[in-house]
Amino acid sequence: MVERRPTVRPGDLMGRAAAAGQEARVVAARRRVANVRLTDEERRVFTDELAEQFAIGRLDELELHRRVDLLNEAVTHGDLQPIFSGLPTPSPYRPAPRPTGRWRWAAFVGAVWLAAPFFLLGLGFLVFGREVAAAIFGIPAVLWTAVAFRWARRGQQTK
Repeated sequence: MVERRPTVRPGDLMGRAAAAGQEARVVAARRRVANVRLTDEERRVFTDELAEQFAIGRLDELELHRRVDLLNEAVTHGDLQPIFSGLPTPSPYRPAPRPTGRWRWAAFVGAVWLAAPFFLLGLGFLVFGREVAAAIFGIPAVLWTAVAFRWARRGQQTK
């Protein structure tokens, strides 16, 4: 029988590379603050993280109490390693999400400038009695602008 190798798609490889890069950033963030002492606010945040894992069902009540006791005894960030073993990375170590920036709106303005001559040409044909030409030139320009606007707004809605 011939052994079949799993097919590897380029998208899978890029996803794995991105995940490895993300994991490396998290490990580097943990390493940077390993010897930094915990504050009361950070303990509260980490306790909330453990409570969230309990609410999801990843921890039972006994395990939650054990980990919270370890958290209260922890002095530095390095002491948190056994507390969060087997759980997702706590949010203070995750990098902040990147803002979408204004480049989407700059692209929208560029799309409007590209569509403006066609829209004006279609408007001119409409004014001077050529309805078919107005539809051919004007409608695609309006649709292009509407699609570009929705695309630019989508970046703001994901924040």
